[in-house]
Amino acid sequence: MQLFYNSEIKKLDSTFSFDKEESKHIIKVLRKKEGDKIHITNGLGELYISQINLASEKKCEVKIIEIKSFNPTNFYTHIAVAPTKMNDRLEWFLEKATEIGIHEITPIICDHSERKIYKIDRAEKIIQSALKQSNQYFLPKINEPISFEEFLKQNFDGQKFIAHCEETDKKSFKNEVKPKEKVLILIGPEGDFSSKEINRALSQNFIPVTLGTTRLRTETAALVACHTIALINE
Repeated sequence: MQLFYNSEIKKLDSTFSFDKEESKHIIKVLRKKEGDKIHITNGLGELYISQINLASEKKCEVKIIEIKSFNPTNFYTHIAVAPTKMNDRLEWFLEKATEIGIHEITPIICDHSERKIYKIDRAEKIIQSALKQSNQYFLPKINEPISFEEFLKQNFDGQKFIAHCEETDKKSFKNEVKPKEKVLILIGPEGDFSSKEINRALSQNFIPVTLGTTRLRTETAALVACHTIALINE
């Protein structure tokens, strides 16, 4: 099944029209024609099964035949990760984490961050593309970048972890994560969190954890954390 994403489609719609760019892609590139079925999601857990009734490169219009609603997962994964020096590494994480099943991502700017500015426009497109590719109906939320200190001031109801590389007492992440829970884990930059940041997180009741016996890149650590949560909730 080929899935399309559009945040504008609503339950009250009986028909829906794609914009010019998407219409051209559907009709000219994918060679869809009148009568063909189109599957659309708005990223809110809804699947719209529709049929093309106007096949124009300038305006592709569909008639909605059926709407299916899906329940969200009984767990919630929020990963706060420092943007990597090379954008493509974080983009790789965003794509793969969306395929695995992540709910929320927050870029955090840390003391040792080599990238202090991160624009989420391209990130949103990558997440949308991965959503369609993996046939999912809930679009992960990506937040605007925020400083580590400001992020810790936010409330989070659930399990809270910080993964770091300092030689201190840490627990195994896979042994600490509980199923059917909201989970937040902090993943630091290439130079790791500073000692001050680690202590600050611990003072906010974050549990220090290790993700394994090897030293992982930022994007790898974030993906391992995401996959671990998904496996525990299978």
